[in-house]
Amino acid sequence: MRIAYIINSTEGGGAAFPVPAITSVFREAGHEVAVFALTRRDGRAIKPMLEAGLEVHVREGGRKDHLAALLWLKRQMDLWQPTHLWTSLTRATLLGQIVGQRRGIPVASWQHSARLRPPNGTLLRLRRNASCLWIGDSQYVTTITQQQLHIPAERLMCWPIFHARADAPQSRPWQRGEPIRLGSLGRLHPVKGFDTLCLALARLRQAQHIPPFHLTLAGEGEERPALEALIRENGLENNVSLPGFCENTGQFLADQHLYLQPSHWEGFCMGAHEAMQAGLPVLASAVGELTHSIQDGVTGWTVPPKDTDALAAALTTALANPEHLTVMGQAGRAYVLTHFSEDAFTRAGNAALQKLDALTH
Repeated sequence: MRIAYIINSTEGGGAAFPVPAITSVFREAGHEVAVFALTRRDGRAIKPMLEAGLEVHVREGGRKDHLAALLWLKRQMDLWQPTHLWTSLTRATLLGQIVGQRRGIPVASWQHSARLRPPNGTLLRLRRNASCLWIGDSQYVTTITQQQLHIPAERLMCWPIFHARADAPQSRPWQRGEPIRLGSLGRLHPVKGFDTLCLALARLRQAQHIPPFHLTLAGEGEERPALEALIRENGLENNVSLPGFCENTGQFLADQHLYLQPSHWEGFCMGAHEAMQAGLPVLASAVGELTHSIQDGVTGWTVPPKDTDALAAALTTALANPEHLTVMGQAGRAYVLTHFSEDAFTRAGNAALQKLDALTH
């Protein structure tokens, strides 16, 4: 196969970041791959793609100029002459489907979102037959995709986009007398629930028997001004820092004692699973694949999303006994190494390729 991998953007931290690992499965199976991004955005995902040896084409355009993006994609496909299209996220999928139908070549489409906006859900449902194969990036998203888009079982597969590395940097146990280091990775965006987290931490400052703590929110985005104001209003300047986008996520996670993911919703959630890989317990909203991966009191804790009271209570429990965090983190690490091994990742990818081949012959 000659696969054109079409993505919405090269934004750091999004669905573009797993592309090197995903496409390595294609290339190891003997297929050619090139990446085509409909817009650049921050461009942080380009470097790891190039370092992986991928050919990357990025359109200089915006997020809503759909006709211009479609015409660009048509020109690129005329030049590159793919035999198959592989699309990721709604815009790339809809435009890829149009180009695929025009060229008479098959389209396989990722689903990463567990909560499609109504217009997107309607369009994808109406166009579901324009992709011969749909792939959910986790068991949770696969189930949601079947329910939302009504994809027949024979055209729907699950390929988790994460595989745990046993050699990833590991966190070290909390030592008495040092602050408990709390961390989270992600865009500074309202959906990540960092405002709820800051309000919950403000309540902890008055709690007794809680060791000193510090939260680092590693990411960048539109919510920064609002979060900075919230931190000032609640006197959290010494407890919360916003250092910006994190290049070395492995080392960042190894420097923490507890990972926090207070999102309103998630699909797979790479950051939380990478934290488990690093031997960190995870305190998260009960959303997406995290409802399967986190065992309450064993590998971490889950709370309802947008619930400041529940989040503050769970944080109080976690921080009151910091010597237990390492044991829980190791249980989480064992879970991801078992459930998301590199072999399992490769097998699932090869199964998807074989299914795509079978559906198109």
